[in-house]
Parts: sequence; C-alpha cells; structure tokens
Amino acid sequence: MVKYLIVGPSWVGDMVMAQSLFMTIKQQEPDAIIDVIGPNWSVPILARMPEVRNAIVLPTSHGEWGIKTRLTIGKRLRDESYSKAIVIPRSWKSALVPFFANIPHRIGFKGEQRYVLLNERRKLDKNILNQTVKRFVSLGVNNQEAYPPNILPQPKLAIDKANQIELYKKHSLSQRPAIALMPGAEFGPSKQWPIPHFHELAKKLIEKGHQVWILGGPKDQQDGNEIIKDLGEYAVNLCGKTQLVDAIDLLEAAEVAISNDSGLMHVAAAVGTRVHGIYGSTSELFTPPLTDNKVIHNLHLECSPCFKRECPLGHTNCQYKIKPSSIYESLLN
Repeated sequence: MVKYLIVGPSWVGDMVMAQSLFMTIKQQEPDAIIDVIGPNWSVPILARMPEVRNAIVLPTSHGEWGIKTRLTIGKRLRDESYSKAIVIPRSWKSALVPFFANIPHRIGFKGEQRYVLLNERRKLDKNILNQTVKRFVSLGVNNQEAYPPNILPQPKLAIDKANQIELYKKHSLSQRPAIALMPGAEFGPSKQWPIPHFHELAKKLIEKGHQVWILGGPKDQQDGNEIIKDLGEYAVNLCGKTQLVDAIDLLEAAEVAISNDSGLMHVAAAVGTRVHGIYGSTSELFTPPLTDNKVIHNLHLECSPCFKRECPLGHTNCQYKIKPSSIYESLLN
C-alpha cells in the first residue's frame, strides 16, 4: 500500500483541478492513501473529495516562507511514514514539508533549484502539458506516460443534501429554477465581466421566471449589491454570506452557473452544473472548466489572452464586448 502526501495548490480552481490527480492515483492504485496539505480554506473542499483521507492545514499566508512552521509540520508527519510525496507548486518552499517529513520519494517539476528537496524532478514542457490539469495529472503517472497524460478524469465533488436544504431555508430562497452568477475575479479586474452586464443579464433571467443567486466572497459583496439593485425578491446576493462548502451545495442546486474564469467556475463544473465560462484575458485552452456540460464565451480578440491582472490597453474589450444579450440567447439554446 502506497501512502501519499500531496502538497496542494494555493487557489480554489487549482485545488478543484487537483482532484484529477487524486483520481488518477486511485485509478492506478486503488488501495493508495492520499493526504493533502494546503491552505486553511482548502479543508472543506478537500473533505468533498472521496479520494482524500486527510486535509492537513499549512498555516502560512500566501507568499510567506514560514520555514519554521514547515519544519514543525514536517517533523510531526514523520510518524505517518509516507511512501511518496507529490509537490504540485513549483516554488522552493513548497517542497520543504515532504523533505522535513523524510518522505523517501519526492516528485515535482524542475524549478527554483530544488535539487535536494526533490529526488525526482520532472521536466515541464509547456507546449505539451498545455493545460493546468495536464500538469497536475502528469505528476501522478509514470514518466513514460507523462507527456501528455492519456486520461484526464473530471473532478467530482460530493454534495451534502441536508446542508443544501438548510441553505434554502436560511437564505429564504425561492423554488424558482436558479441561475448562479459569479462576478468575482481574484486574479485581477482583467478577468471580470462588467458588473452592469451581470445586472442586465440578471434582469432578463428574472423576467424569464428564474431566481438569480450572486455567489462570491466578502470582497464581492459590493459588486453583488450592484448586480441585484432594484431587481426584487428573486435576486439574492449571497456574497460573503456563505462558506466555500455552501457554494458547492448551492451550485449543485442551480440549473446554470455563469462565471468569469474563477475558482467557483471550476466548483460548478465539478458538481455537474451547466457552466457558461466567460474568458478574455485568460484562455479556455489553458484552464477550461473540466466538464462536458459547458459553453465558452470568448471573443478571441487579437490582444487576448494577455494573462495580465489589468488590461495593458486600458479598455478590457475582451470582456466588455461580450454582451449580455449574447449570453442570454445562448442560455435559450
């Protein structure tokens, strides 16, 4: 029996896509034990992945070295006697815990001179491993099969129906068919479809007989309020009022999720909801929602994808020129 410690990524969408790696390992080695170490926010989402035994919190902030903390955790994990470690991030510090835990086989991509920390350093050919999920899965398969992986399992998060029912009661949600809108763009404003566009689309959807939920974190509350302004009882701003685990259950209950290229878009894909993904500064070729039940909206302008946090040209036409009417019409088809 092989026992894995996997150092997970730092973003919600990436952690969802990492489930494809966990699924790959379990398909190859059904008796494998998988523990994942990641940020505190990742614990509830990892709990919805049946492949993962334990979620281990790494209590460091984004960008923090935290060598003493990593040493303490690594020493604590020595008693687990892990057989293998897979380090998904490419940073030097991310490989410290498996090293300190004395895990004999430590796998990761080449980068940041991790010669001692990793004893199997794999080449990252970005032309061949041209999607995030391919990079993750390739770390879990044999070298001969890693470029690219032959099979990419689609993430599938478990649902808590009791929590879903409770959320309907707690937030006084209607029984109308629900459509979830996710306006957040943690990476930067270049990934954000305009808030007035979200408002116009929400209005059309409510007039058509739907209820609209705005999902996101506390940072998205103001945007959520602007989207639902004057739209009545069937427009509900849930930004900052739900936990990530609640968003999983609510998205499964929605008929459709309309989202920027964001973590919640990947959550929606992983619960089987039909996803309309809006792309401009990023590309669906690199980070697509991992589902067959999707529609992609991308104008493919000459200036995109730029992968910048803010539009270098100052206009964000790749987002602005995707009109609410075009997305609304695609929902009807």
